[in-house]
Amino acid sequence: MRAPPQRRDTCMTFKTPRLMIAALRGGAGKTLVSLGLAAAWRRRLGLSVVPFKKGPDYIDAGWLALAASHPCYNLDPFLMNPEDILGSFVRRSHGADVALIEGNRGLYDGVDADGTCSSAELSKLLKAPVVLVLDATKMTRTAAALVLGCRMLDREVSIAGVILNRVAGARHERVLRQSVEKVNGLPVVGVLPKERENLFPERHMGLVPPQEHGRLTEAVERLAEKMEARVDVEGLYDMARRAERLGWPASGVCGPARRPPDGPVRIGILRDGAFQFYYPENLEALEEWGAELVFIDSMSHSRLPQVDALYIGGGFPETHLAQIAGNRPFLESVREAVEAGLPVYAECGGLMFLSRGIRSGDRLHPMVGVLPFEVEMGQKPQGHGYSVLETVRETPFFTEGMLLRGHEFHYSRVVGVTEPLEFAFRVKKGFGVLEGWDGVCYKNVLASYTHLHACGQKEWAEGVARAAVRHRNRKVPAGRAVLRAPEASVVKAL
Repeated sequence: MRAPPQRRDTCMTFKTPRLMIAALRGGAGKTLVSLGLAAAWRRRLGLSVVPFKKGPDYIDAGWLALAASHPCYNLDPFLMNPEDILGSFVRRSHGADVALIEGNRGLYDGVDADGTCSSAELSKLLKAPVVLVLDATKMTRTAAALVLGCRMLDREVSIAGVILNRVAGARHERVLRQSVEKVNGLPVVGVLPKERENLFPERHMGLVPPQEHGRLTEAVERLAEKMEARVDVEGLYDMARRAERLGWPASGVCGPARRPPDGPVRIGILRDGAFQFYYPENLEALEEWGAELVFIDSMSHSRLPQVDALYIGGGFPETHLAQIAGNRPFLESVREAVEAGLPVYAECGGLMFLSRGIRSGDRLHPMVGVLPFEVEMGQKPQGHGYSVLETVRETPFFTEGMLLRGHEFHYSRVVGVTEPLEFAFRVKKGFGVLEGWDGVCYKNVLASYTHLHACGQKEWAEGVARAAVRHRNRKVPAGRAVLRAPEASVVKAL
C-alpha cells in the first residue's frame, strides 16, 4: 500500500498526468475505451497507470484494475466531499506516470437538473482533461453538434478530444471526422469500428464481473491491440501530461484521523466468485485501523477461521447458489460464530448470505439462517441508486444520530419474515429492506442493502475495527438496543 504524502497545513501542488474518459450517455463505449487505453499505456508505453472510476461501481472498477495491473479506486461526489475526493485521488495516484479516470453515464448527468455530482463536475475538481467517447451509430454531422453542445454547456470543462465509436466504414469515418474537427476545432484521436464479436458480455446494467469471465487475458490483450491500432495512445498521454497543476488540501487524505486500537485484530473478508464487491479503500482503511485481513472462500473453506470480526460484501451469490448452499459445514460454522457474538458487517449479498435462504425460481437454497427471512430474486431491480440513512439506535459499528450516505443496487427482496425485525437505519433516501428501514440487526450482526465507502464514511472502518477489538477482548456489551420495526411491516412481508 502506498504511504500517504506528509500532512502539512498549507495547500500542496500536484502534477501527476491525468485524463478522464467520458461520454454522452451510458453504454456509449467509455468503459471499453478506458480498459483498452489503460492496457495500451501499460503495454506499449510502459507507463504505470492508476485507474479511477467515477461513481459507486464495482464491476467496471474490477476490469480497470485488471487492465492497469493496479487497484482501481472510486471517486464519488455524492458519497464523498470535495476534500476527500482530492485527498484520495492525490494520495493514490502520487508517483504514478498517469491517472486514468472513467466517468459514468453522460458527461453532465448528475443527481439533479444542474448536473450536481456529474462527471463534468468531477473533471473540474481534478482539473482533468476530458476525452469524449461518441457512439456514432447512424449519424454524421449531428455528432459535431453533440460535441459542440458539450463544449458550450460549461466552458470550464476541458474537453480535449473525441473518440468515435461504432463507426460503419471508411466513408462514415471521413464525414464524421471532418464534421467534428471543423465545427469544434478538437482532434478526433481515435476511431473504433462496429464489432461483430463481443469479448465483454453484459449482465443487468454493466459488464459481467471479471471473476466470471472465462477469457480475461485474451479479452484485455485484444482490446489493447485494438486501441494501439486505432487510437492515438501517445497523443492521449500528451493530453494527460498537459493537465493543470492541482492544488489540494493536505488534510484531505483519506485515512484514519487517530491511531488504530491497541493490538492487532483479525477481520475475515468473504471474497470469492460470489462475494466480490469490495472497495479497495474499505480494505485499506481496515488495515490502517490495525486489522489483519483474512480472506475466506465461502465455497471451499470447511469452517470459518478464527477471526475477531467478519465483513461480508456484495456480489452475485445467486450465480453460485448450489455451491454455497452445498457447503453446509461452513454455513454452520458462521451461524455458530454469530450466536457466540462475532461482530458481522454485511452488505447486500452479505445480507442474502445470512438469511434463511435465497429463493430463485421455484427452489429455496438454504443459507446461514441467522436472519428470520428469505430472499427472493426478481427480474427487475428492487433498489437502485444512492441512499441516505439515519442511524436511530447504537449498533456495534455506529452510534445513534449519524447520517450515512451510500449506494444500493439489488435484484432481490426480503420475503417470508417470521418474526419482528430489528433495524438500525431509517431510510431517508433509497429503498432499504422493508418500508423505509434498513440495517437488520441480530446480536452483533448488522446487515444492510446499502454499500458504504470508507472515504466518504470514515466512521465505518473505525467502527468495524473497534467492534473486532471488543470481541477479541471479550468485552462486547450485552443487550444493545436497536429499533424494532412496526408489526405491519412483518405482516405485509409474510
